[in-house]
Amino acid sequence: MEEREVILNGNLRKLLFRFSLPATIGLVVSALYNVVDTLYVGHGVGPLAIAGLAIVLPFQILMFAVGMMIGVGSGSIISRSLGRDDKHKAILTTGNGIILNFVISLIVMIPCYLLMDKILIFFGATQNIISYSRDYMGIIIFGFLFQSLNITGNNIIRAEGKPRASMYVLILGAVLNIILDPVFIFVFKMGVRGAAIATVLSQIFSTLYIFLYFIYGKSIFKINPKMFKPDSFIIREILKIGFPSFLMSIVDSMIFILFNRAIIRYGSDLYIAIMGIAIRVWDITIMPIIGISQGFSTITGFNYGAGKFERVKLILREALIWTTVISALSFIVVFGFPNLLLKIFTSDMNLISLGITPLRITTVFFITLGIQFIGGTLFQAIGKAIPALILNISRQIIFLIPAIIILPLFFKLNGIWFSLPFSDFLSTLMTSLFIIYELKIIKKMQFENNNSEK
Repeated sequence: MEEREVILNGNLRKLLFRFSLPATIGLVVSALYNVVDTLYVGHGVGPLAIAGLAIVLPFQILMFAVGMMIGVGSGSIISRSLGRDDKHKAILTTGNGIILNFVISLIVMIPCYLLMDKILIFFGATQNIISYSRDYMGIIIFGFLFQSLNITGNNIIRAEGKPRASMYVLILGAVLNIILDPVFIFVFKMGVRGAAIATVLSQIFSTLYIFLYFIYGKSIFKINPKMFKPDSFIIREILKIGFPSFLMSIVDSMIFILFNRAIIRYGSDLYIAIMGIAIRVWDITIMPIIGISQGFSTITGFNYGAGKFERVKLILREALIWTTVISALSFIVVFGFPNLLLKIFTSDMNLISLGITPLRITTVFFITLGIQFIGGTLFQAIGKAIPALILNISRQIIFLIPAIIILPLFFKLNGIWFSLPFSDFLSTLMTSLFIIYELKIIKKMQFENNNSEK
């Protein structure tokens, strides 16, 4: 049976695991990029170096945002096109996605490098940590293009129904980073700069692997000049569908800038380091949820494009169940054992003692993350950009940013940590309402389809 037929007619639970497991493994391993950097830097350089890496995080999110915008937009078009058996549009979309990556990455890299010190100060860097941030960002910036191409290529490979191949891309880069980090940090004694060099080299090799896969692998997207013909309609569609993901990531970047600046106002450099560690912990715990979301997206896009609305509803239910289970388990681990998690990154007992309460407060509503991620992914997968945009920005812009500004006025430093569960709770309510409304629309479309077939 062809891959398309399997996705349109196969067992949905098995399909969800088949598509999600490789994505989850790949994403968890990929998250190790920053986790390993922070871990080795924490033990090899010290707490202030962790804070230096945390300051650079908004820029790294920007790198991620560009790749996700193009990757999610391209992936949605590709999945729906293949669901309609339109291979020509799927191939052309891949070429246009790669073109967009080159253009946008180069436009962003140059001014960011020239204005690096001003950017870092705006991000919240203090005199104690700016040297670490500068050493890291000055090298990481040259990996911008490769990072965004990795994310885009991974989404494209998964969208054509090859989740295992997409997993290999992520694993390759992460394993290389794990191997190279201690070499550059401890053997060559390059400290923070060594961590950055290891990361960029890993991204370069991952990008090469993607292009070799397109040229010699089993992909339908064989590299050829015709696929790189710019198509204004496809480019607009990629950007329109992927923009919610881009905006969500950019808002995340802005939020971490607000966090950093608020922490400096109400706390100290050590709390910047704690935030840096907390983000790495969140990355690892959230990645399985994102993995299921990505598997869910491909299956939903195919079935929605083929008009199989009952299967769309069933796969939505499966995805919500499993992401909620994972969210609950993540909550138990982080809330129950914060000291053990902190010790992975640092041996500084003062930092560990200060970090326990923030980790616990920020994970209070972790159990709702599955609903938030699957809800946003649903609308992207079916090509509804406006609802996806509203959901993706509601948590950050409507709820979280005001909370970061207002709550510290009453609760000081703890108010910064309380802002996260506050926004999680409200965002979950909004997402649930959107899902319920969309299910009514899908039910109506299903009814009309059944009547037309009679």
